Amino acid sequence: MTRIVFSGGRVFTGRATEPGDVVVEGDRIVDVGIGLDGDTVVDATGHTILPGLFDCHVHFMFSGADLVRSLNTPFSLPFYEAIGNMKATLECGITTVRDALGADLGVAEAVRRGLIQGPRMQIAVNMVSQTGGHNDDWMQCGAHISPPLHPGLPDTVADGPEELRKVIRTLVRHGADIIKIASSGGVMSPRSNPRHAHFRDEEIAMIVQEANAAGIAVMSHAMSGDGILTAVRNGVRSIEHGVFLTDEGVEEMLKNGTWLVPTLMAPRMVLDQAAAGVAISDVILDKARTVVAQHTQAFQKAHAAGVKIAMGTDSGVGPHGDNLNELTLMVEYGMTPAEALYATTTSAAELMRLGNELGELAPGKLADLVLVEGDAEQHVKAGTLKQSVRAVYQNGVNVI
Repeated sequence: MTRIVFSGGRVFTGRATEPGDVVVEGDRIVDVGIGLDGDTVVDATGHTILPGLFDCHVHFMFSGADLVRSLNTPFSLPFYEAIGNMKATLECGITTVRDALGADLGVAEAVRRGLIQGPRMQIAVNMVSQTGGHNDDWMQCGAHISPPLHPGLPDTVADGPEELRKVIRTLVRHGADIIKIASSGGVMSPRSNPRHAHFRDEEIAMIVQEANAAGIAVMSHAMSGDGILTAVRNGVRSIEHGVFLTDEGVEEMLKNGTWLVPTLMAPRMVLDQAAAGVAISDVILDKARTVVAQHTQAFQKAHAAGVKIAMGTDSGVGPHGDNLNELTLMVEYGMTPAEALYATTTSAAELMRLGNELGELAPGKLADLVLVEGDAEQHVKAGTLKQSVRAVYQNGVNVI
C-alpha cells in the first residue's frame, strides 16, 4: 500500500500548530511526527495541515431564504442544486456535516455510495415541531407553503408524548442519524416567536427516550431561554443557536455536558440577502435584526463559562461555501483562532460521536486532511481561511 507523507508543514494538534509531517496509508493516518518518510511526498512547506473540518448545522437542500424563488422552483430541482452545495462545502475543507433538515436518506446514500462528491453526513431528515412551531408551514392566508412532502420526508409536526413517539420512530425508519427538534420559535417561521418555548418537559423527555432507544442523539433548535432549559434538562445533546441563553441555561448546559452550536452567521445571512434584494418579509427581518446582538452576547457568555462549543453555520439559509466565515465571527466575539479551529475539528467530532475516527491528526484516524497555505490561525482571524485552502483529502483521497 502506498505510503504518502505530507512533509515540511505545520500540524494543527487540536490546541496549537507545530512543525510536523503526516503519513497516510490507504484511508488512515499511520504516523505524525518530524522527519517521516513515504513512497510519495506531498510538499507541505509553508502550509498548515488541518484535520478535515466539520460543520454541525447545514441544509444542503436549501439554497437561500428566498421564499418566492422556492415557490417557483420545480420539486426535484433542489436535489440537483444540493450537488453544487455539497461541492462548495467540501471546497472549504469541510469533510463532515450534520444536515439539520431537508436531506433525505437518498441524498445521504448518494454520497455514501460515491455517486456524488460531498462531505460525509449525518441527517436529521426533517425537524420535529409542535403545531404553530418553527417547522409548521401554515400561513395566515390559510395555505401551507413548504414544498410537498415526499416519501423520504415525513410530516413531523406533532403534539403530546404519544404523537411524538410515533414521529421519532418514523424518522428513524426514514434513516435519521440525528433527531432535530424545535424547542422554541425561530426567525424564518413567520408565525412563531423566538422568545417562546415550545414543547413541554414530558414531550421532550419522550423524544429523547425514543432517540436513545434507537442509539441516536437529539439536537434542538432553541432560541428562547426557557426553550433551551427544557431541552437541556431533558437530555438533548446540542443546543442550536442559543440566542437568549440565560445564566441558568449555562449552568444547566455545564451540568449536563450539552454542546452549543451557535450558528452566528444565521441571522446575518438573512439580513445580507435582504440587503442584496431578496424578498424577505418584514416580520422575518425584524426578528433577524432583534436576535443579532443578543446572539453575540449568548455566545460570549457560553464561551466564557466553558460550555462545549462546536461549529455550525446554518448554511442553506444563506450561501453554501461561506461556512468558514463562522470561525472568524467566533474569534471576533472572544475565541482564539486555535479555539475556533478546535470547535471545528475535535469538539465537533466528539459532538457527532465520531471522535474515534475523525477530528484530529493522529495515528489510526481516518485520513481527512486540509492543506492551508500559510498560517491557518492567522487566516481564521483575518477571514481568509477559505481562500487559502490548497487541497482537501477525504479518506486519504485528494478530492479538491
